[in-house]
Amino acid sequence: MRVVLQRVLQASVTVGDKVVGEIGPGVCLLVGISRDDTPEDMEYMAKKVLGIRVFDSSEKGSMWAKGVQDVGLEVLCVSQFTLYAKSTKGSKPDFHEAMKAAESRQYFDAFVQRLGQLYNPVKIATGEFGAMMRVSLVNDGPVTLQLDSRKFAYSERDTAVSAIAAAKDQRRQGFGQKQARSNGDLQQPSKE
Repeated sequence: MRVVLQRVLQASVTVGDKVVGEIGPGVCLLVGISRDDTPEDMEYMAKKVLGIRVFDSSEKGSMWAKGVQDVGLEVLCVSQFTLYAKSTKGSKPDFHEAMKAAESRQYFDAFVQRLGQLYNPVKIATGEFGAMMRVSLVNDGPVTLQLDSRKFAYSERDTAVSAIAAAKDQRRQGFGQKQARSNGDLQQPSKE
């Protein structure tokens, strides 16, 4: 599960000519759901977005001291499947890592419900799932964070690709050392 969190002075979502969700000061969340996401990802992300310290403490005069829940501000959630776009081949984005629409709608609704359970449902606003939305916001700071429940390990395929890339890096490093030895830049290991 991926979330782009922005600290905002205000934010709103419009569909057609109708404002379907709006908040004052708080955080705007662009929420991407992967086909591999589980209830554990949802729980992790719900707690993370409510607790991550992006607000200052006026009492202590310190920065990065409080989360949105600590200061009692609002949350706007906007579904954003494009956070799972892959653009490694060609110029057309590939969205196969995103969860399918019907399942994703249920997952998104459950995420919003979980935020309300952990915090206050009155403080949570949303866009309209699957609609063409216009999101307007005034970013405060600006503060924008990319959050990820999986820390970049989404599937066995991604793990395999990462392992292949690491092996290639090791081979390149080994080749660089051989090249340096042949140029006399490194000492040859002793044969004792």
